[in-house]
Amino acid sequence: MYMWGARVCGTAAMQMLMVAIGWHMYDLTSSAWDLGLVGLYQFGPALLLALLAGHVVDRHHRARIVAICMAVQGAVALALLVAQGGGFASRGLLLGLSLVLGAVRAFQMPAQQALVPLLVPPLALPRAMAFSSAGTQGAIISGPALGGLLFVAGAAAVYAASLLLFVVAAVLVALLRYEQPERAKEPVTMETLLAGVKFIWQRKTVLGAVSLDLFAVLLGGAVALLPIYAKDILHTGPWGLGLLRSAPAVGALLMSIVLTRRPVERHVGRTLLAAVGIFGVCMIVFGLSRSFLLSLIALAISGGADMVNVVIRQTLVQLETPDEMRGRVSSVNSIFIGASNQLGEFESGATAALLGPVGSVVVGGIGTVLVALGWVKLFPSLARRDRIVSSASRS
Repeated sequence: MYMWGARVCGTAAMQMLMVAIGWHMYDLTSSAWDLGLVGLYQFGPALLLALLAGHVVDRHHRARIVAICMAVQGAVALALLVAQGGGFASRGLLLGLSLVLGAVRAFQMPAQQALVPLLVPPLALPRAMAFSSAGTQGAIISGPALGGLLFVAGAAAVYAASLLLFVVAAVLVALLRYEQPERAKEPVTMETLLAGVKFIWQRKTVLGAVSLDLFAVLLGGAVALLPIYAKDILHTGPWGLGLLRSAPAVGALLMSIVLTRRPVERHVGRTLLAAVGIFGVCMIVFGLSRSFLLSLIALAISGGADMVNVVIRQTLVQLETPDEMRGRVSSVNSIFIGASNQLGEFESGATAALLGPVGSVVVGGIGTVLVALGWVKLFPSLARRDRIVSSASRS
């Protein structure tokens, strides 16, 4: 429960912090370009440091790494709080601290993913992943809303609340007690840095699961185009945009609650591919819809399908990976996730410029369905996977 509470507090704090930084940056510069730079400045360090971070996670105490990352993010919130109170907050400061947040996330994400299998037995891992995802989705939904409410009292209120939550998260992780396996101390070499890439490439089940998510999100994501749909297609305005953005998270939260009670135990490969196919179909329906209610339903179902994908994929990757490799494999996985989200937004914008927003979403949804079908042939070991916990993992 300590780890679950830490993830919920940390995720909510980060969501609130990003709301405040975004509003603060726009208030200072009135520039959409600068808003984009905030995201880019976080993605760059996370990408550049990913392989090194995986090596560090596999050689050091994972709970301590997560606790340090939470504490550093709390320090960022404190710096912003002091800057806001002192009247010296600036564009350069916000961008500089965004770099720090990106660097920290490079270490935190793989450390968190690789830590969970040390806290629960293999048979309980699917439920643990679903339970963790439920808390994370709840934080993703409530964090921005709470941040927006607190922002009425000023950016300082949001920074203070984020600081408090990061401190709580760091303390909860520091209280974790588990058996830390003994690991050999290897020097940092190109071979050790690329070990995660080599491992994934050689394990076709893992490669299929990770690459499936990459292409599904890359082709099927429609988040970047939601403002266009809200304003020009569904004619709902800002309130509608908020509901559209929250609908996938609501669907994901509900599905994660279902999976904690009824985890996927058989035919996991087919279920994973079917979930990605359903996600693609939902994007097609959303792209063609002119009904606000139908659009909300399609997005909510897509969120639920994506949650099935997330839980099965993350559990498979963790169980198929030996503990001494989990940090490096999780780091490569985080690169795939970050790249799919960032490049997916670019792909949506680029195709929308060529085909219009409806064409972009529909073509992306069709592409996602084709990817799910194609992966049946390209990765037969993944498609034939029956149980999420293999006999080797059970022993």
